[in-house]
Amino acid sequence: MKKIVLGVGGSSGAVYASRLIDKLISSGQCEISVVMSNNAMLNWKLELGSDLQEQAHLKLYDNKNFFAPFASGSAKFDAMVVCPSSMGLLGRVANGISDDLLTRAADVMMKERRKLIFVPRETPFNLIHLRNMTQLTEAGAIICPAVPSFYSKPATITELIDTVVDRIVDLLSIDNQTYRWGDGN
Repeated sequence: MKKIVLGVGGSSGAVYASRLIDKLISSGQCEISVVMSNNAMLNWKLELGSDLQEQAHLKLYDNKNFFAPFASGSAKFDAMVVCPSSMGLLGRVANGISDDLLTRAADVMMKERRKLIFVPRETPFNLIHLRNMTQLTEAGAIICPAVPSFYSKPATITELIDTVVDRIVDLLSIDNQTYRWGDGN
């Protein structure tokens, strides 16, 4: 079982995190620990009409809890996904600011040379955003913007969202049944 940290940032796009949770749980290949920013909790309720805390099958940690296992590299988590990520959160991590559990966990992933995936969900990008994404990429993180693809001809919003989520699942090296270019699907 892979140990995955899901950091949910405060930008719009809670549905991406929700679908990612569903796919990771249904894979049966990982255990998920979740930390959310305060704005993420507000957006989750606003966009999805529920609280993530209602999902009993998740390990949810308070963003000020530095005693969470993934606050230390010795806990040996395999990867972290920050989905969705605001540019403010991405910028704090890119510049070494780890003042809460979410940013600390991302910092731990980078210092331990473990997989760290950011899913920014803001547009357009300004020069500061681009430089922060470059800095994170140079430090070993993966930037996977929430930019859906259309070649699979998604017919619903969920299918469109899954074009991004399936890419994230692939980046985590989790088996995933999805549209593959050239497979005739």
